[in-house]
This record gives sequence, C-alpha cells and structure tokens, in this order.
Amino acid sequence: MKKRYAVLGIALTAALALTGCTAGGSTAQNGNGVSGEPVKGGTLHVLQNADFSHLDPTMGFDGGVNNMYRLIYRTLTTQSTGEGAEGTEMVPDLATDLGTPNADATEWTFTLKDDIFFEDGSPITSADVKFGVERAFDPALAIGSPYARILLAGADDYQGPYISGDMPAIQTPDDKTIVFSLSKPFADFASAVGQNVFVPFPADGDVTATSVDQQPIASGPYRVESYQRGSELVLVRNEHWDPKTDEVRKAYPDSFVWTFGLDSSTVDERMIAGQGDDKDAIAGSVQAASIPRIQTDEIKERTISGIQGCTTYLGLNTTKEVMSDPLVRQAISYAVDKVSVQSGTGGTLLADVANTMLPPTVAGQTEFNLYQSDDDKGDPEKAKSLLTEAGYPDGIEFTMDIRNQPKMQAQAEAVQQSLAKAGITVNFNLIDTSTYYEVIGTTTQQNDAAITGWCPDWATGATFLPPLFEGSQIYEKGNSNIAQLNDPGVNSRITEINAMTDVDEANKAWGALDEQILELAPAVPLLFEKTVMVVGSNIAGAYSHAGFSGGIDYVSVGLASVPE
Repeated sequence: MKKRYAVLGIALTAALALTGCTAGGSTAQNGNGVSGEPVKGGTLHVLQNADFSHLDPTMGFDGGVNNMYRLIYRTLTTQSTGEGAEGTEMVPDLATDLGTPNADATEWTFTLKDDIFFEDGSPITSADVKFGVERAFDPALAIGSPYARILLAGADDYQGPYISGDMPAIQTPDDKTIVFSLSKPFADFASAVGQNVFVPFPADGDVTATSVDQQPIASGPYRVESYQRGSELVLVRNEHWDPKTDEVRKAYPDSFVWTFGLDSSTVDERMIAGQGDDKDAIAGSVQAASIPRIQTDEIKERTISGIQGCTTYLGLNTTKEVMSDPLVRQAISYAVDKVSVQSGTGGTLLADVANTMLPPTVAGQTEFNLYQSDDDKGDPEKAKSLLTEAGYPDGIEFTMDIRNQPKMQAQAEAVQQSLAKAGITVNFNLIDTSTYYEVIGTTTQQNDAAITGWCPDWATGATFLPPLFEGSQIYEKGNSNIAQLNDPGVNSRITEINAMTDVDEANKAWGALDEQILELAPAVPLLFEKTVMVVGSNIAGAYSHAGFSGGIDYVSVGLASVPE
C-alpha cells in the first residue's frame, strides 16, 4: 500500500468472529489485562517476521510502519484512539486545531501549540514543519505518502529543499503559523496534514536525504535508542515530549522493543505459549493454521480481533485488448465465486465477501451489489452470455499477476477455477512477494489482471477511489491505478467531489462514485479481510485500530502490571 496492506512489519490476515471475542475490533473482556487500564512503566515487546520499510516517515507508507511512527513522530493532526470510527476521527496534534481554510479551501492556515520540542530540547517551529514537508518532494525520498505532492501548488516543478530550495506554496509568517497554498480545493486537508510527510524536522540542522532513515529525530513520546536492521528496534522515552500538549499518545511503557526476523509460525507458537517476556508482548495476526489452537478459554481471554479496513480485489487492466471491453470485465465480475476465494483465505473467520470497493470503515460507504449471484458463488451462465455479446462465444484467456505466497495463491486458484466454469482460462504470472508491487506498479510490466489490496490513508473515499481509478494518477512506476482506468466521467466526478467544501457531502458522493466506477467493472472487489491477534497475559489497553490495518494501536497499549 503504498497504502497496500501487504504490511511490511506485521502480517494482518485473520479472524473477527472468534468465539469469546466481540466484533468490530473490540477487545476480549477479561481479567488478564487485555481490556484494563495500563500502568506506567515496563518494556513492551513486539514480535514481527519482517522489519519496517523505513524509519524516515517521508518514505514509509504502510499500515504497520504508520502505526509505529506515531510513537516517535508527531504531525499537525493525527487519527484519534479507540475502536471503530472513533479511532479514525482526525484530531489536532502539533496544531491547535484542524486548520482554517479560505472560502474555496485552496489555502489552509495552522497554528502550532506551545511547548512542543524535538528530542534534543529545541522547539518545533513552523519552519521545521515546512522543511519536513519539503523533504517529501526530493526524488530520492518521494516514495511515501503522495498527498503533499498531489495537493500543494507548484508541486510539479519542485524537487525538495536539497535541490530546489524554498517552496513558495508553504509560508511561515511567524514561528507558530504555517500557511499552505493548494493547487485545487480540498475540503479534507485537515486529514492530509496527518500524513507522515507532514512530520517536522529541524530546518537549521544537519538533516540530509539519508540521515533520518538511519537516525530519526523524535517529536513524539519516544526516541530511537538502538536499531539493528532486520534484528531489533529499541525505543525509549523522549524526555522533551510534554504530555500536556498531546491528547492522543498515552505513552504507558518506558520502552518498546521490536524483534524482527521471526518465522510467522514461531511468532504464533510464542504468543500462544505466553512465557517469560512474551507475557509482555504483542504481535500481528495469527496464521490461519493456528486458528484451531486459540479456542481454549485461556487463549480466548487474550485474543482481540478487528476488520482491516482494506479491500482485497482483482484489478483488470483496461489497456489490454482482452480487458478493453466493459462487457468482458462485467462477465468476469459475474463469474467470480467470491465464497470460494473466501474459503481459500481461511473462511468466514478470516474474511467477509466484498461487493463494493469501499470497505465498511470508510465514511460514506454505500452497500450495493451490481453483479449478484446466488450466495455470492458466481453466475457462469450470465458471464457466458456477456462474453457472447462481446464477441467471445468461445470464451477468453488472460494472464493474472499473483504473489508467491500461499494465501494469495489460494485466492488466485479460487478465481481461476470459478472463471473456468464460464469458459475463461486464467494463466498465472508468479511474482516474488518482495517485488510484487514494484512489478504490478510498473505499467510496462503489468499483465491483464492482478490480485491486490488497498487500505485508505484516512477513512474517506478521497484516499481510496482516486488513487485506484483516477486517470491523472496513472504513473509509469509506483502506479496504484493498476486498472489504468482513464474514464472521462469518473475523472470529472472525482474533480467535482474533491472541490466540495462540505466533507459530509463529499463522503456521500464517494459512496455513489463507488457504484459508478464498478458499473465499468475495472476491478472485482473480493474480500474484506480481518485480523485476530493473541497478546501476552500482562498486556492492557490493546484493541484493533481501524486506521492501521486492524493492528494493535501502539499509542494506547501498555502493561497491566510492572514489578516493584
């Protein structure tokens, strides 16, 4: 993900409706500390199979690392804490409020709080915020959140402070005030400035294009004490963080220790056993194979669950000859047996069937199903009829890009088998997981279709539908519009919605646009996948955060008790 949910730190694929857990991201209600109030102190351990993508927030852009960033970095605004919609509400962070727009929302002014500091004790000023945003335009760093590059005026010709110097679109009339000029109206800019590219860094310091990835400069409650790439990350308290200025971060533990490079089955074994330091540990979602082992009462008491807030889908490359006809794409949409795909993922405990692109966690999501079939098991006869109408009475053949990963291959095989019933032959192009998104995000390397997923950067359609379906967001590399849809009607509607100054009105419009897009069938929504996590018996304040791919919210979790 760029916001894709092949999360680089914690694999998030599992259950919501386990017996003993409540739905919607709730924590288990028990006496072992999962739901209790954490105490101050102690060390919280996090077990992961892979390291974070980047420590530089300008470069990192996935659910796992975004979650961790909030411990060491602050932005003008941020997502709140809590379960469900409560956690995805945008609230002030370094700024005193959610900003003041001009009449057409093309200029936004923010005022910084008092008593906000970097880890060395130097005050955070508007110039530092400006410099932090400018770094996001450097060609070597511009692989993270795109919203500064998309929204700020003059972005096309600007290449960051190291090459281009000052960016006129960001003005700092005094140390507390920062003004952003946008290239177009954007009513939800208060959410955009909560993205990682709005993290401040000392403008008059020695921050280079590479230094932050090696040694972050904290503005949040923790700083990096040590980091061994691929092995361990240790965070300790930042003594210059003032909790009076921060209503979001509770900062319960004295330190966080991540252990990387663990096999996923080893992580499951350790969390289920819950011995030693693992009593004070959390991890990502358990594997499907471990689901039967967490049904005991003791494990259920330490199990929390939630929906990822992401959509797994089959993207259809509309520039390919076989996919250029909407009738063909609609035939595929009818033919897919989504229940079979769900079963390949692990069943109802691990995923819900999806019929919309927008997931339930996104504001304005509207329920509809344009390609209905009995029990969502596909309608091959309807598909054959559409293929005949399109001039393919003998069916079609195409190549689908898939990841070299067991669950994703199971999903692909389910799609392949269901489409075969409609006379559609699917060939696989197997791609290594580490390079998958780079390959399908390069337009010249893309095949006819690909199974992938998307999570919103914040919980509105503005961060979901435009990246996936707006014609202006088709890029030669780093492309998220893998359907390569460039439809004038969709493009103009996106422009109209982005210009709306009423966020609630815009949210409703995104829900309607979801249906308009799927009428063209550039993608087949497949699943809304879920998470299920087993935590240590001494963990408190743990819940699934809808804004971070269903992962445990790091800024709220802590220990139930600490030795005297």
